[in-house]
Amino acid sequence: MFLIDDILLAPLKGVIFIGKKINDVIEKEMSDEGSIKERLMGLQLKFEMDEISEEEYDQREDELLKLLEKIRKEKQG
Repeated sequence: MFLIDDILLAPLKGVIFIGKKINDVIEKEMSDEGSIKERLMGLQLKFEMDEISEEEYDQREDELLKLLEKIRKEKQG
């Protein structure tokens, strides 16, 4: 009986495993100061090359700076 359960639940367990791995990668990416700084530099480059408006630049920059501040606070406390 347990063998049949394992066979039937294998696809679901695989999806759950993949979901957890994706979540781990996202959490690591979102808590990495270097990654946020790279995104800020890329945003600055897009703005300088007139690929995005000043409004969009300001909005995205604020979001990234808030995220960077949150990461730094978490590391301190």
